Amino acid sequence: MTLLDFRHRIEYGLVVAVRTVVSILPDRVSRALGTFIGLSFYAIDAAHRRLAIAQLRAAFPVRSEAECRAIARATFAHFGRALVAVLRFSTLSPNEIRDRVEIEGEERIHGALAAGKGAIIFTGHFGFWELQGLAHGLLLRPISVMARPLDNPRLHDLLERMRRATGNRVIYRQGGVRRVLRALGHNECVAILIDQHISSSDAVKVDFFNRPAATTSALAKLAVHTGAPLVPAFALPLSHGRYRLVYEHPVELPPADAPDRIREVTQRCTDVLEMYVRRHPHLWLWMHRRWRDETVKETGGTGMFPAAASDESE
Repeated sequence: MTLLDFRHRIEYGLVVAVRTVVSILPDRVSRALGTFIGLSFYAIDAAHRRLAIAQLRAAFPVRSEAECRAIARATFAHFGRALVAVLRFSTLSPNEIRDRVEIEGEERIHGALAAGKGAIIFTGHFGFWELQGLAHGLLLRPISVMARPLDNPRLHDLLERMRRATGNRVIYRQGGVRRVLRALGHNECVAILIDQHISSSDAVKVDFFNRPAATTSALAKLAVHTGAPLVPAFALPLSHGRYRLVYEHPVELPPADAPDRIREVTQRCTDVLEMYVRRHPHLWLWMHRRWRDETVKETGGTGMFPAAASDESE
């Protein structure tokens, strides 16, 4: 057994242990456990802690150092709770999931699908996005989720089983365009995350918190090519272990003869995400090195976040 195999086994064992524990804990206690996990990584993962604070400082130049540190700490706590929440949801029955979520904007999904061209649901690493995917497949209709495989094959298999548990399908980005087009052609929803740095030639630069960020152009190209509406989606925490799934109005496409149309569509979608991050900054993944400039230096290690294969490019 190699050192990497050993590490993968340890990571998998820890995740399965947490999943087993939270499946029997009351909601309040499981959330407290998630907070503890997140704050523990805040304390020990110095590289990602420094990265989060540095990016917050650049994104919110009028905020004090103390405020940026407080948001970073709250961000780690949130992602600990998000991890526990999705593990707990993966053990619940369909009725138990229904009891824990409410939907705002459900009619916008139905309206988007009325044209028969499918719908592209987009979000970022914000709030409880994995939980929203699980609940959407159960409460509305199954969707196809675009994803990257995890480096850890054991965790990858576990996450895929969780994502498929409510009827969803997973499409991996490498060679997945045909499957996406097929899903849209069948008037289905496809979900895409748009907030990771992309270093391939397909990236477009858009402004995110007043700084250029290399962003996937796949979302805009699919919308322009197929005519599928672009629906922003966000999952927000409520009290007592409940969550609100929000579906915003579809993003309006610029005219067909607009200059640099792909970039403009990508910018409009990014603006919606930024609006939500500004409202709830601690719910976004500040630990990901979103901007590749001289403001923030490289960090090492994966911390509390399992590494995805080919994480730097499409």
